[in-house]
This record gives sequence, structure tokens and C-alpha cells, in this order.
Amino acid sequence: MPDVAFINGSFVPLAEAKISIDDRGFQFGDGVYEVIRTYKGRPFALEAHWARLERSAAALELTQPYSRTEWTHFVLEGVRRAAYPEAKIYIQLSRGAAPRDHVYPAHLAPTVVMTVREFHPLDKSVSVAGVEAMTIEDIRWGRCDIKSLNLLANVLARQQAKQAHVFEAILVKEGLVTEGAVSNVMVVRGGAVLTAPEGPRILSGVTRAVVLELAINEGLPIHERGISQAELYGADEVFLTGTTVEVLAVVRVDGKSIGDGRPGPVTQRLAAGFTRLVG
Repeated sequence: MPDVAFINGSFVPLAEAKISIDDRGFQFGDGVYEVIRTYKGRPFALEAHWARLERSAAALELTQPYSRTEWTHFVLEGVRRAAYPEAKIYIQLSRGAAPRDHVYPAHLAPTVVMTVREFHPLDKSVSVAGVEAMTIEDIRWGRCDIKSLNLLANVLARQQAKQAHVFEAILVKEGLVTEGAVSNVMVVRGGAVLTAPEGPRILSGVTRAVVLELAINEGLPIHERGISQAELYGADEVFLTGTTVEVLAVVRVDGKSIGDGRPGPVTQRLAAGFTRLVG
């Protein structure tokens, strides 16, 4: 089964995919992206992903080349061509190719890139045991709500976590938890679920929204507010949400055990609810 690429309206084998060296996505990170996964071969939460792609593109004044119906058609065709049991779909929209200059010409044709690769979910043993995380300073730019191509701070954070032999880097800005390098972060205290509020400091994940809705349906209080590092350490439970991690317990942060050092009951309930939803 092949890895598939889609470049500006045409499907090609991934090895043959090419864009211009003058593309502003390559030169400046001038673009946005989305990551979608499948469950049983079906892309999950497409409308939510399209809505976020539209918001991100509008914030950068990027031209949207396709309607939601057209995007969906291309995704489904890419999944069909790749024919993997489960796939990860990466979509990138950049401002297009132009001579290198910070100021961009008007009416550039955007560059559209999509890849479809096989997706390997986390081993079940990881979610059963939970993972470790570390905190680091959040040095990202001021519009984290835009899913932009500028991910250098996330790359450095994720690499630091890898070198520390932990799963995720939890970002802290001015003493408050924002999110993870590749995930959103939620804390459970006294039976309530706490998470950083939507706004420019976080990228509000599609899975985050789904899990908060599940929590409401479970009758759990939800508080979207700043969470201090002390509250993080003293939490009853901590868990991550994201397209690739789903709902994943964090059992240690900076070497400190969270709760009793095992995935807690609220995390397990929400993880089970999410599994039922996507199944």
C-alpha cells in the first residue's frame, strides 16, 4: 500500500511530490495545516477540522482554494488510494510561491499539500500505564490559536522531552499551564476538569472539544481557566488530549507522582467514552 501525496489538485506517489523552492511555506513558514486521523478507515471529525483550517487561514489572510465538500472529497480519495487500515492525513496550505521577500505579492495562488500515511496508534500498554511529562517555559509566539507552520518552539520542546526520556513537554507561560508540545492538557481536581481557556495562548484541539463535551455529558464540572504549576503538581489526575494521543493519562510530571501514580477514574471514564464514540 502506497503513501499518497496530493499537490495542488493532483494525486501523485509521495516520492514524486514536489513544490517550488520559492514557496513561502518553505521560506517563511507562511501557512497553516491540519492533521486528521481515521478510525476503521473513516476520517474523524472532518467538519471540525475544516472549521479550524478556515479560521487559521482567515487569520493569515490566506486564500481558501477549496470548499469543505471538495476538501472532503480529496481526503476520502486519498484514504481510498492509500488503502491503509488506519491513516494519518496531513494537510498544508501555504501562501504560494514568490521571490523571497517578507512582503508578499497580492493574488498569489496558494500551495496545497496533502499526504496520507499509515497510522500506528499508541500501544494499549501506554494508555494503561500512563506516561511521564516535564514542564518547560512556553516560548511560542502570541497567536498559538492559529495552527501555523511555525513549530520551531514545539520541535525544541518535544526534543527536550525525548532527551529527558519523558513522553510530553507541558508548556508553562507566566506561571500558568498552556498546553503540551503536541497536545492539550487537562487537570482533574475534586472531580472537576480544569483546562486552559480558548484564546491566543493555546491551539484548541478538535479532540479537546470532543472530550470536554464527553465530560459535560458525564456530569463533570468544567472550568476553563489558568492552572498554576503548583495545581498541576497537586492534581488528582492529569491527562492529555489530541488527535494521535486521544485521552492519555499523565502519571508523573517533573518526577513528581500525580495522584497515586496511576491513571485516575475520571481519565479512564473519559478515555472509555472517547473509545466508544470513535468505535
